[in-house]
Amino acid sequence: MAALMDCRLPDHADPESGFLAEQAIWNLGGVLLLQQTTPAFSFVRSPEMVRLSPIDHWYITFLRTGCSWVEADGHVAENKPGMMSIRSLGRPFRGRKQATTTVSLIMPADLFANHGGLPAACNNVILGGHRVKLLLDYISSVETNLTHFTEGDLPTVKDRMRDMVFDAVTPLVDRDQGHDHISQIGLMTRARRFILGNISSPDLTIEGICKELAISRTRLYELFEASGGVANYIRRRRLLAAHAMLADPADNRKVAEIGLTIGFDSAANFSRAFTQHFGYSPSNIFKRNAPGDQALRGMKDNMKSDVTFDGLLRTLALV
Repeated sequence: MAALMDCRLPDHADPESGFLAEQAIWNLGGVLLLQQTTPAFSFVRSPEMVRLSPIDHWYITFLRTGCSWVEADGHVAENKPGMMSIRSLGRPFRGRKQATTTVSLIMPADLFANHGGLPAACNNVILGGHRVKLLLDYISSVETNLTHFTEGDLPTVKDRMRDMVFDAVTPLVDRDQGHDHISQIGLMTRARRFILGNISSPDLTIEGICKELAISRTRLYELFEASGGVANYIRRRRLLAAHAMLADPADNRKVAEIGLTIGFDSAANFSRAFTQHFGYSPSNIFKRNAPGDQALRGMKDNMKSDVTFDGLLRTLALV
């Protein structure tokens, strides 16, 4: 829980009784499914925590039992069984829960890029209706089959969840930007393609993207608002590209070379940004793939034993 928010017991609770919670986390190939049972507690994801965190995923929660209240941007949203709450981990929030049993999805913001991204209006809202029921029914069927899925099943599961989540928020799209959303999908797709195609180019600048898309800076900022801003999006994609390069056994470049390739002016700045984003240094990735180093290569085979929730959150968009 500490990877997402700071938590505390209710004022009347006895700290000596502890905090008896159950949590299971399933990585569905780039989407996390969390099953959780907790006593009552309050929580906060502060502006400082958001500022220091590289995580800006969407956090979607269904309550099986209990109720919760979350405040963000001056608006309080109450969630209860049968409803769906959605909020961005790239924005601060605070709230409290009764004793609850929940199932949640954590989905990278970039996962919705081909849909033009989720609208900013999605943050801290509660949704119901037949689309939400269909999504919850599908999640329940996924839970039933969690121990039976093969690795080859996961892309289909992830893609269907993404599409059903987007379908569930369609009323918000229609209300806030329906007339413009088809145009936004096209722009977002072109922008994403340009950024990924020029990830190592010094010409990958705000001005260069505006020129390529023939739009104003204001329009570009609006386009990437739900992704934490265009500068953060570019930085995140560059770090993800660097991670892929470092993890490629066929790529023999040194860490410093890769940092310079993706636009960092020094190895120190690259290493600092990489470590802040992923929670480990780029040299660790590089060493694990060093040719002929069987001991270090064996570390990669045993990485599952070292997996943490924080690590999954930081590397979720790599899949």
